[in-house]
Amino acid sequence: MMLCSIDCEAEEHEETQRHPELQFFDLDTIIAATDHFSRVNELGHGGFGSVYKGQLPNEQKVAVKRLSKTSRQGIEEFKNEVALIARLQYRNLVKLLGCCIKGEERMLVLEYMPNKSLDSFSFLDWEKRFEIINGIARGILYLHQDSRLRIIHRDLKTSNILLDAEMNPKISDFGMARIFHGHQLQEKTS
Repeated sequence: MMLCSIDCEAEEHEETQRHPELQFFDLDTIIAATDHFSRVNELGHGGFGSVYKGQLPNEQKVAVKRLSKTSRQGIEEFKNEVALIARLQYRNLVKLLGCCIKGEERMLVLEYMPNKSLDSFSFLDWEKRFEIINGIARGILYLHQDSRLRIIHRDLKTSNILLDAEMNPKISDFGMARIFHGHQLQEKTS
């Protein structure tokens, strides 16, 4: 398997050294997995581009975030999202499986969340709401305090909270996220 490259050869070497577990998917694999980015497989879209459901040759279901060529999320935000998500592993964060970069095509391959996003649920019982809120809070606590990096998401909203098959919440979309250091926190709060 190849590893995910970020942009140019120098950056590719640097990124693959830092994230050896990150898988690179070739464009043909992604096209086949999403049935040529079929509308039937489209899970959502926004200013960044579209997200498609896909199935890899090994039968694994995935979500493919395809960056629009006119996206508000530029290459820097894309690189930021890849680099950040690759370093984060936590039960309440969407897992990055890999990426695909070919010419102007830039895509993230993420774990598939069958229940889509929290904004598609108007009515949930109070117990389920409490569990979801707790999961989101655990994810934020991990990002702010418990991970190797201290990360501020900067775009937390119901459409960026995805729900797995058991309705467990997972924070997604790290394109706007920023790393901060302890001294930055002290400066902001004093």
